[in-house]
Amino acid sequence: QIGVAYVTATSTALATAVGLNLYTKKAPPLVARWVPFAAVAAANCVNIPMMRQQEILNGIAVTDENGNTLGHSKKAAAKGITQVAISRITMAAPGMIILPIIMQRLEKYKFMQRITFLHGPIQVMFVGVFLIFMVPAACSLFPQRCSMTVSKLEPELRDSIVSRYGDKVQIVYFNKGL
Repeated sequence: QIGVAYVTATSTALATAVGLNLYTKKAPPLVARWVPFAAVAAANCVNIPMMRQQEILNGIAVTDENGNTLGHSKKAAAKGITQVAISRITMAAPGMIILPIIMQRLEKYKFMQRITFLHGPIQVMFVGVFLIFMVPAACSLFPQRCSMTVSKLEPELRDSIVSRYGDKVQIVYFNKGL
């Protein structure tokens, strides 16, 4: 499963990067610098569902407000996985969208033209600074313990909850993962 997810995500990222590079040959240089972000976003959109495919196939545990397990929901899994993918893309965005703009502006200065061997380390430093702030910010976009109304669950699970608890349980909770 890990190997398939790795190969699929890597293939998606490469296909996205190569495909977009063909289209950006005539575009401004800054647009070409954003291609890696598109590749990373595409890879996240493929890798996260692939790694968590068992949750998509079998569902994740949903509970009531007291933590009592009510069943497993594929719809809750899809919602959680979508939120994780959005968080991961948000986490990478500043380092991959803003940093190219910063570097393009800095590279116009003579001192930066003299120290081209430091461009890589400077970019790594900037990415580190962005991640210090973006990891907590992106992880906090959605609560770890998500909720969903019973009416949005699969019909079988919804009917099971209604038959056991009636109208007492209107909202279920689940762990979206990281």
